[in-house]
Amino acid sequence: MTKTKDPVLDPGHLKTLLKGRVPGQLIIQMTDLCNARCPQCSMRVTEPFARSRLSLDDMKRMIDAAAKNGVEAVSFTGGETFLLQDDLLEMLRYASVAGIPFTRTGTNGFLFRDSDRPGFESRVGRLAEELAKTGLRNLWISMDSADPAVHESMRGLPGVVRGIEKALPIFHQNGIWPSANLGINRNTGGAPETPAGERFDPDAFYADCRRAFRKFYAFVIEMGFTMVNACYPMSVDDASGELSAVYGATSVSDVIRYSGAEHVQVFRALLDTIPEYRAKIRIFSPRTSVLALMRQYSGESTQCRPCRGGIDFFFVDAAAGNAYPCGYRGGESFGKYWDLDPKKTDARAVCRRCDWECFRDPSELLGNLLAFRENPVRAAGRLLRDKEYRAALADDIKYYGACGYFDGRKPPDYEAMKPWEKKNEKHFT
Repeated sequence: MTKTKDPVLDPGHLKTLLKGRVPGQLIIQMTDLCNARCPQCSMRVTEPFARSRLSLDDMKRMIDAAAKNGVEAVSFTGGETFLLQDDLLEMLRYASVAGIPFTRTGTNGFLFRDSDRPGFESRVGRLAEELAKTGLRNLWISMDSADPAVHESMRGLPGVVRGIEKALPIFHQNGIWPSANLGINRNTGGAPETPAGERFDPDAFYADCRRAFRKFYAFVIEMGFTMVNACYPMSVDDASGELSAVYGATSVSDVIRYSGAEHVQVFRALLDTIPEYRAKIRIFSPRTSVLALMRQYSGESTQCRPCRGGIDFFFVDAAAGNAYPCGYRGGESFGKYWDLDPKKTDARAVCRRCDWECFRDPSELLGNLLAFRENPVRAAGRLLRDKEYRAALADDIKYYGACGYFDGRKPPDYEAMKPWEKKNEKHFT
């Protein structure tokens, strides 16, 4: 297993930032095969299209190129990656040997169905043991709602929530602390669409979202999760001309379609709910990014740091095996990733066209460091003028450190997180 680096203090990262870049990230879509029925995703099993998978040789070439380019993080996504479990384990091991320090993958949780059948614990234990032997740093498990019946109905995976509850202690025993991955949607709780002809009530919508996020965080803590992330609503209309999704983790379903005014309240509710639970569970979502996105939907787009997709971050699709700036800029193929020289790509970050948290969150956080390199006076002036953003950024940096930079191979240090209990009391006094 590779030795875990400090994502902020590592000297190699500082050198990268001084060159006007941020630590690289590559997301490899191993396959678009899936066995779930999620309405918020166009890769669901009911969608009639020819499924694809990348070859082991091609993925190894990508990983070799990523290591050569100094990429720090490689994520394996789907579809459902654990439908190709042997391939996934081999790629996780290969990336570790290649020197990639941060490897990640996730699952819809289908593995945890039928938890009352004999042999469930031993089967999950064998999987956890195999994953623990790789360089895997973070494993996420999708959760859509605090209501098990709603989540299981959306996914088409009956009994999966109880199975996840039973599986978590087994993973913990093997040195893996999975993260609950919330894909924000209307079924998370509350936040129904405003009926036609009725006036949108932002405060009522905010209150519904706030209750939903509170209920969700409390629920995953009760399940046994020690870490949680949030995927922001992704509904990309290919006919708009602005984006063309090459990654199927999007849909035109109303369950994830929000108006601009609704987006403001979703992000406002998330921004205000996170402090309540930061001492109880490691919350990966940075308030800096949530605040910036809330402002963007309020019409203050320049307050949001532009995305590093196509500069330091790249996505490879399963269908063609080509690299793209992200999963939603499908009209901008770079061809094969191993032929790409990131040093020769345009280093000017300007895109703010989607809310893909995988790229937008690190772009927002690390973009502040790049801003000081480019123009320290202007960067300092912006932070001095913006007290709310400055406070969120300082708090995120401290919190990330207290959470061990969300190392999924280590348990949480609740003593280090304890100061956020007092900050929460102060926040709501």
